[in-house]
Amino acid sequence: MQFVLFLIIAIIAFGLAVQLRRRYELSQRLAAMGLRAWFIQLIGVFALVLAAAQTLTVIQAGSVGVVKVFGKVKDAPLYEGINVRNPFAEIIKMNIKTQERREEMRVPSKEGLTVGLEASVIYHLDGIMAPEVYKTLGREEDYVRKILLPNFRSVVRGITAQYEAKALYTDMREEVAQKIQEQLNTATTPRGVIIESTPLRQVALPTDLSTAIEEKLRAEQESQRMEFVLQREGKEAERKRIEAQGIRDFNKTVAEGISDNFLRWKGIEATENLAGSANAKVVVIGSGKDGLPIILGGQ
Repeated sequence: MQFVLFLIIAIIAFGLAVQLRRRYELSQRLAAMGLRAWFIQLIGVFALVLAAAQTLTVIQAGSVGVVKVFGKVKDAPLYEGINVRNPFAEIIKMNIKTQERREEMRVPSKEGLTVGLEASVIYHLDGIMAPEVYKTLGREEDYVRKILLPNFRSVVRGITAQYEAKALYTDMREEVAQKIQEQLNTATTPRGVIIESTPLRQVALPTDLSTAIEEKLRAEQESQRMEFVLQREGKEAERKRIEAQGIRDFNKTVAEGISDNFLRWKGIEATENLAGSANAKVVVIGSGKDGLPIILGGQ
């Protein structure tokens, strides 16, 4: 232990300095070797400072310290900053920052197909449970290997088996990822590992299946487009029908409102307007059909 070593050096240095002051002959011998009492005392002070430093430890941001004294792990972790520690204790620093692990795996689908999937698990260690994690699992590489990755692979395969293959790359992939996160958290949170998200990154379907799904999606899109066209044409036909009905109603109303007397009256008005015109013409009254005028020589 460094603390014990530095403490022994300080004790020896201070003891030797005291002896130099009491024993003149020893002082002369050491002086001949280039050693002075003040220099030995300085060594003792320096060793004492180093021993005192062993009672303090610095925990960096994003980490916690697990305290182990003679093989026994303390339940309370040390948090970031300067902490007073037992000089005989070993401090194991554990990362609590957000981290990511990517996994490429072959997973089953609801149709019984095997799909290539690249997924990530974004997680962090629960700082409060760091001592328990260290006691039961070990350091980061240990809990990742023993708890995180096995549960992640198992949950992913269990969830994807409930969905068709196309759900892994359509708008349902967020639902799949959410279920994976929830089930994985259920398995890992009691062991001190918190899952933040489990995004699905890449999906590799068999070539024939990928082609079939793409054709099906294109057919569905074409069907939706045709349905829209039919709706638009139906609305246009309805508009034209209403327009034709309006024209028929207008013509019927006009036809019912026009009589022979009304037409004769309009003819007389037209004759008066022509007679008052400066253009040269001959107007014959009463010789046309129904007694309307015949106009000759109009230029």
